[in-house]
Amino acid sequence: MSTKFPVMYLFSSTISNNKVIDNFSKIKQRIFIFPALFLFCIILTLYYNDSLTINNYIQFQKNCFFYINSKLSEYPNALINLTQIGNELILLSFLSIFFVYAPKLWESLISASLVSAVISFILKRIFAVPRPAAVFDHNNFNIIGETLSGKTSLPSGHAITVFTLLTVLLFAFMPKHQKSKSFWYLLFMISGLILVFTRVGVGAHYPLDVIFGSIIGYLSGLTGIFISRKYKIWSWIENKKYYPFFMILFLGGSIVLINKIIANNLIIFYLALLFLGYSFIKIINLYVKK
Repeated sequence: MSTKFPVMYLFSSTISNNKVIDNFSKIKQRIFIFPALFLFCIILTLYYNDSLTINNYIQFQKNCFFYINSKLSEYPNALINLTQIGNELILLSFLSIFFVYAPKLWESLISASLVSAVISFILKRIFAVPRPAAVFDHNNFNIIGETLSGKTSLPSGHAITVFTLLTVLLFAFMPKHQKSKSFWYLLFMISGLILVFTRVGVGAHYPLDVIFGSIIGYLSGLTGIFISRKYKIWSWIENKKYYPFFMILFLGGSIVLINKIIANNLIIFYLALLFLGYSFIKIINLYVKK
């Protein structure tokens, strides 16, 4: 049997809700160990460098922040579009079509999103690390888009969102063959890291903010999968009688995206609207035919 290229695998006719369920059922709890150890090693490194205080945490990565920011900010148009994918509305719009074809994926997305939102809210308030714009002279680094200066730098909410949703996607469509799995993991990591480091490029976060956020997002995504696997909290979304609720939700999301287009006119908003609009029409067609 030939090995399917992972990207083609994702869009092939073999993708089904049952396939997602089968992939999720194969995940073992030990998968939490490596990211947890990685997180521990980073904290240990900060401890040995006396960088667990807010000021020392910032100074520890100051030069790295300036370097990455200066290099990435050379591509402002790409940055300002890609960084928007860390907005949950944008990323979920791209994944909206799976609501129809793989509702089990969406059950995990909902659970994972709620978990990540709670963790992000709590940790940002516990650490209260000021963002770069609140610490450094604005002439020393580049700010692209909105200037953020609150005490909400650690962890990066965008990074948490990206890795939470991509982790669910990663395991939902995991290929069977080892060679394809390796490529799929690599594609996931590269894509995720490119997206989250745009936050450093636009001057909104320090490098460790997005690394911490990525690990937390990965753990949140896995937690969402295990929750949806064990509990049937969101199983009702497969019932077509509830489709009107999601029609309203998708319509509301479309209106928000249109307002974003009017305000900023970014191509990423047009693409998100295209995906969400298609999903909206698809749901209406399925509901009418029920």
